[in-house]
Amino acid sequence: MVVLNKIYTRTGDKGDTALGNGNRVAKHSARVTAYGTSDELNSVVGMARLHAEGEMDARLAAIQNDLFDLGADLCRPGLAEDDKAEYTPLRMVESQVTRLEREIDEMNAGLEALRSFILPGGTPLAAHLHLARTTCRRAERLATELAEAEPDDVNTHAIRYLNRLSDWFFVAARIANGGEDVLWVPGQSR
Repeated sequence: MVVLNKIYTRTGDKGDTALGNGNRVAKHSARVTAYGTSDELNSVVGMARLHAEGEMDARLAAIQNDLFDLGADLCRPGLAEDDKAEYTPLRMVESQVTRLEREIDEMNAGLEALRSFILPGGTPLAAHLHLARTTCRRAERLATELAEAEPDDVNTHAIRYLNRLSDWFFVAARIANGGEDVLWVPGQSR
């Protein structure tokens, strides 16, 4: 359980921050940048939810919760030491990835096959979901960069989740546009 009774601590005033295992690193480190971008993505999803209703809103709420799980996972290096930790570290799991896959398949079943790339936009919800998709892709790039630098300290389910999540946002944006995709017309403005 998290208890926040004081918001500022001044411990990061010199440009460093504590990771989930207590180690201090620069605020611009690859790990902080990766989990910070997942937090940014969560805010983008919050903006999308302003335009979502019903099942779409419920699914986005679940994704927001997953993104906090993702941040908790990415902020704690030392996968090999998880069993020695004072408490069991929160890690992304396979079922979070497979849930996204199931939802993508359900949403995509009612859509026509694409014959062109689509432009980000359409309804306000679709536009926000496209912003979430591109922010998610950036989070994925940063997480894979971290995994390359620290191959034994990044959970593979975290990477897989981000990869699947960007696909989820793409299909959800198509749903939000009611099948009226904004199609790319190559060379249209020449």
